[in-house]
Amino acid sequence: MMRPFLIALQFLTRIPVRLKDTPNEKQIASSQLYYPLVGLLIGVALVLLAWVLQDVPTMLNAAIVLTAWVLISGGLHLDGLADSADAWAGGLGDRDKTLAIMKDPSCGPAGVVSIVLLLLLKFAALHALLEASASASLFSLPMLMILIAPMLGRTIPSLLFLTTSYVRQNGLGSALVTDLPRRGLIFVIAIVTGSVLLLAGGTGLWLLLAVVIVFVLSRHLMIQRIGGVTGDVAGALIEIVETGVLVCAVLFL
Repeated sequence: MMRPFLIALQFLTRIPVRLKDTPNEKQIASSQLYYPLVGLLIGVALVLLAWVLQDVPTMLNAAIVLTAWVLISGGLHLDGLADSADAWAGGLGDRDKTLAIMKDPSCGPAGVVSIVLLLLLKFAALHALLEASASASLFSLPMLMILIAPMLGRTIPSLLFLTTSYVRQNGLGSALVTDLPRRGLIFVIAIVTGSVLLLAGGTGLWLLLAVVIVFVLSRHLMIQRIGGVTGDVAGALIEIVETGVLVCAVLFL
């Protein structure tokens, strides 16, 4: 039980985790059951950091929290976002060309712009949430939004793999769809959904609606362009969902 969690922690963060041996495909697939928990732990760390820094200027606080957020994940999902943006821009509607560009390790103009714009939106939303939580308790609603965002962001890949074909025979995400624990993932997604509603009430309902809209539109674009999902687009979706949750939280608080 502990091993799949450690695999998830190793895969989704830069926290040093040592495993005795290389995990097999079944263990890698099972680790998805713990993705939301890893997201929750990231959220807890970010909220505690923001609370400790509540006496520094809000803009600096938001910048430090965002920097910590990127460092914790090691920029893995931002890399997926950049690769996907370059592939969509340079693929010109062609499936094979899009997939080929996605595998190119270099980052083109579309990738750079996508990262800059996403981080700008994330920073602005964090700043607004931290301003709204000034002098408030650690468990204020704006703080809970920062807690929820990485948890929902790391729940969405499981929903994507449950409902969408993986298009590469090999790749970073191929092991994730082998022996997929479908019933367990559905149960975990249900728990996360219930937790968001319990923690955030009516605002949580709007957040979930925003996530569903982002998921449906993104999945449609993936199927339309490449016929399914890859590890890069799954990583990109994590970043897009996190940012969408923060922006939606600011709009509906």
